[in-house]
Amino acid sequence: MNIPRISSGIPALDNMLSGGFIPESSTLLRGAPGTGKTTFAFQFLIEGLRQNQPGLLVAFEEFPESLYRDAASLGWDLKSFEASGLLHIMFTSPEVFLHSLSTPESTLTRRLHEHNIQRIALDSLTHFTRITTNTHELRDIYNRVINGIRREQLTGLYLAEEMRSDFTADEKGRLSFIVDCIVLLRYLEIDSAIERAITVLKMRSSDHDKQIHRFTIEANDAPYASRIHIGPRLQGKAGLLAGLTERRIISNVRSTQ
Repeated sequence: MNIPRISSGIPALDNMLSGGFIPESSTLLRGAPGTGKTTFAFQFLIEGLRQNQPGLLVAFEEFPESLYRDAASLGWDLKSFEASGLLHIMFTSPEVFLHSLSTPESTLTRRLHEHNIQRIALDSLTHFTRITTNTHELRDIYNRVINGIRREQLTGLYLAEEMRSDFTADEKGRLSFIVDCIVLLRYLEIDSAIERAITVLKMRSSDHDKQIHRFTIEANDAPYASRIHIGPRLQGKAGLLAGLTERRIISNVRSTQ
């Protein structure tokens, strides 16, 4: 089935996703601190600006000035994007955001409608774990956030910190069961060097690349160019996601008669 796609702004990631994100879907981008999650969010939103699709970045921890500095180090001028009226940045708390999302007259809801927001990135969903320690309540909160954004017909990118229990039956809040797509970022030690790696773990309603790829982040002066460069899949290694990297040994055995 030919499903329309939303570009991530990263050509190689679009290829891994069989063309990009599905419109109005929810994508969980999970990784350890420093793996580049916020850079992926910038790229996703700035690609929207290139296509005249207004976007909103919701930050629960980093103040706007910190975001401006981080983006500037990669060659992006977020203030100029904001001045265009296509990019919006909101600094708030998880509690206020959750309440605003369900309130028709809230500042958030008015901004979504008045500016025709089509893409949204939350940095990060991990902060909602501060609201409750109850697993069932947390799952309800995740559902309210993701379904509330889906109800507004937005394509959502949700950042989250990686935890050891992720993707297991004991995962707190079972977030991985709620979202449509999961993209995992990892630091890997390969041949005594630290590398960044990316893989797509899940994608509803679509096939996807199931390999693990290296990626790098590089500054660029071109406003819409991708700062994230994904390379070929990693080969000859086993146990990458488990943290037990081993070199695969492939032997050719000749049989003699």
